Amino acid sequence: MLFLISQVFADGNTTKQSSSLLSFLPMIAFIAIMYFLLIRPQQKKQKQHKALIDSIKKGDKVMTNSGLIAVVDSVENDQEVILEIANGVKCRFLKATIMNVISNNTTASTTTNTLPQFGDNKKG
Repeated sequence: MLFLISQVFADGNTTKQSSSLLSFLPMIAFIAIMYFLLIRPQQKKQKQHKALIDSIKKGDKVMTNSGLIAVVDSVENDQEVILEIANGVKCRFLKATIMNVISNNTTASTTTNTLPQFGDNKKG
């Protein structure tokens, strides 16, 4: 009887070696799925943001991460830009905080106020 039990344990060891290789297959598949769903799109997004930041020039209307919309007054260096947030009000920002370029105007004077003016509606 003991002979049969030892033979069963011996047979179990040979099947564990072949199944241990198959046990890594789901882990490898999970890593591949995570790469294509998370890592690769994030790298693509970073490249697009870097290209956007490198293309900023004077007169562009931009929006920062905080939602501030301003016009680029000058580009100081690779990391800083001067934004005009109102007439005569200029602030220094890091280029990395710019989220989007709204329009590529060549001059800041061509921007117009597109907000609706309330109180101008007079009924006759």
